[in-house]
Amino acid sequence: MSPAQQRGLALWAALLSAVVCLGFLPVTRLVSVLVLLTVLGIIMAFWTVASRRAEHDVTLCLDSLPEATYRQPVVLVCGDLPLVCMQHSPVLTVTQGCWIRVEDHQDLEQAARQVLWLRPDWGRQLSVMVSVCPQKHADSERLTSRLLALRWQISQLRKETGHSVPLILNGQVGSAMTDDMLWQAAIPGEGVRVWRESSVPSSIAAWVTASGAPAMQQQVLMNSLMSWFHQHVNAVFMDENPDVPVIAPVAVLWGMGPILTGSLATSAWTAWLSRHTAMQQATGWQPVGTDSTVISLFPDFILPLLPEGRGLTPRGRAFRCALGIFTLAAIAALLSSGWNNRQLLQRVSFDIARYDRIPMHDFGPKADAVAVLRGDAAELDDLARNGVPARMSLGLYQGERLRMPVLDAIRSWVPPPPPPEPQPTPKPVPKMVRLDSMSLFDSGKSELKAGPTKMLVNSLVGIKAKPGWLIVVAGHTDNTGNPQLNQTLSLKRAEAVRNWMRDTGDVPESCFAVQGYGESRPVATNDTPEGRTQNRRVEISLVPQANACQIPGKPSAPSQDDGAS
Repeated sequence: MSPAQQRGLALWAALLSAVVCLGFLPVTRLVSVLVLLTVLGIIMAFWTVASRRAEHDVTLCLDSLPEATYRQPVVLVCGDLPLVCMQHSPVLTVTQGCWIRVEDHQDLEQAARQVLWLRPDWGRQLSVMVSVCPQKHADSERLTSRLLALRWQISQLRKETGHSVPLILNGQVGSAMTDDMLWQAAIPGEGVRVWRESSVPSSIAAWVTASGAPAMQQQVLMNSLMSWFHQHVNAVFMDENPDVPVIAPVAVLWGMGPILTGSLATSAWTAWLSRHTAMQQATGWQPVGTDSTVISLFPDFILPLLPEGRGLTPRGRAFRCALGIFTLAAIAALLSSGWNNRQLLQRVSFDIARYDRIPMHDFGPKADAVAVLRGDAAELDDLARNGVPARMSLGLYQGERLRMPVLDAIRSWVPPPPPPEPQPTPKPVPKMVRLDSMSLFDSGKSELKAGPTKMLVNSLVGIKAKPGWLIVVAGHTDNTGNPQLNQTLSLKRAEAVRNWMRDTGDVPESCFAVQGYGESRPVATNDTPEGRTQNRRVEISLVPQANACQIPGKPSAPSQDDGAS
């Protein structure tokens, strides 16, 4: 998967995380933001680690790798296999598959990780071949230690990638008995067979019979190689070890070819031959020094027996990852929506059950429960009118089946009878009689006319003297004439009315208060004759006042109006 595709997947995962966290999670908005930031941090950390890992694990120059759609077997070759054909590039692509050379100083696990980083779809078709040349090792214990390290790396590679990563063991010696490569392979289910470039695969017996004495001589050396290989190589990978799992090879190869470079005059192979075959010098196969020509080939015939790749292209793999991320986000959104709807159902059902448990005569708690139900009904109505929010959608909304139970519970509520309203205390309303001055007095005069006695009698009937009430007689004029004279005239007219009421109605003088306002309190405009006529008046009114209107020497008796405020 390319870096651009990885960035796209990271952005896709971040977008879906934001939708799920902010739109569906059954938590508060602050917690949703914190969860989103955490998820984005994890995504960024994974992407950064993967990028750095690819940068730091570069151990091979893999510019000549086949395309990502390549589905033939890919074999990582490690061990004793110097090949002139791979001096310029560690990658050799043939018809049946691809060989990738891993040098001794390079870590097999890191090399495989680098290959899978560049070609993520190659995990299924990846294999490992460990090649051992006994002519190059003087110390068997060091060889065993090296093979154990490879066993550990292969086991870790299998664990990390999750693929089987088949193992091929290859033993190879140089000999002057042959001018081309001779292979013998032990493949499960097929026995040991002979492979040569110039002929088809055959059994050992058929090959010896057809080739005669030279084949017999070659087979003696090959049998010795097989015995040594089983003892010093196969056993290292197959012995039980509590720390490292057993790695059974899918095929074991023994190769004998032209003279091999880098051979030791005194090697583990030479010592082993001397002990087991008593052969000190064997003309034709005795290895030579390091100045010999190097000729060696890969066992290409084994490639068709290895697993091939089956899978998607990088673009298809990226699409599959994007679909997987979307599926996870959809599952999270569905679970969150279901949880939100479950909380709504539980809350409203609890409110209804709480209302039903409260007796109807317990008005206070019952009213509180009804108020809660009204809030629930308003919330459900709002969801029905304006649409269900995303956090409760995705076809899981259950609020509609709650509306009628909530409304039925609200309708069953019988409010308590209203408390009796307190009777308002009547406020004392002063009684007032307004008299036209022109009907009582001549213009500019303060003596009562003889005619309006009936009007004054009616006023005396309307204004009855009683204890606790003060009879206020106020005189008013228009603005015609001198203001000071008008004020004096209004006071005298008020005194005249007071005197008449006192003398005629036998009302004590303590019941009266006389005021003259002149032109200062008009009730109409003085710009018109009609207004000036209304302003020329005498007003008689009752005003509550303690100790008013008492007969001297007698205590005041409360009247019917004393309770007024």
